Amino acid sequence: MSQQQLQTMLALQDAINTVVNEHWRAQNFAWYRAIWVESAELLDHYGWKWWKKQQPEMEQVKLELVDIWHFGLSLELQQGAPEDVARKMQEQLASSTLQAGDFRENLEAFTLKTLASKQFDLPGFAQLLADCEMSLDELYRRYVGKNVLNRFRQDNGYKDGSYQKTWDGREDNEHLAEIVQSLDTAAENFSNQLYEALKNRYPGS
Repeated sequence: MSQQQLQTMLALQDAINTVVNEHWRAQNFAWYRAIWVESAELLDHYGWKWWKKQQPEMEQVKLELVDIWHFGLSLELQQGAPEDVARKMQEQLASSTLQAGDFRENLEAFTLKTLASKQFDLPGFAQLLADCEMSLDELYRRYVGKNVLNRFRQDNGYKDGSYQKTWDGREDNEHLAEIVQSLDTAAENFSNQLYEALKNRYPGS
């Protein structure tokens, strides 16, 4: 993952948080607690009950990892300027040589470290990605996609109920997935291209 991609995601996360609360950094929200709760939901999707047959719901697992990434980015943003944070995160990721391991145990270790430090355990999170065979590029695509779709929904009447979640016989997230495949995710303006492509498809735009 490039430093530019990290900076893009940090900027998008800062924008979302600012919509919720203009002075979000000063509020010291318990992002670590959100990570802890999401981790429990993640484990449910992966499966942990020995008394019944369970298969990991990998699509849901990946969606939960993206949600955790939102909170992790928020914690990282409280550490300093986005450029400095992106550089530090890239160095941490570059120094991680990971092999897939026991997902449940690694998730528990990640959660314990999060609760103990009240910070984002980036190496631990990278290990979870490796366990799920989810690349950093896939994380980037999924994160930016969800961010852009959420913003698009808000801009088109999601709050007052006028937004159409389904058009041309498909849900908006299906349109999103198709559009992402047609774009260059390495482009600096990837998120803007994605937003414009959704806008061009949406009825009445």
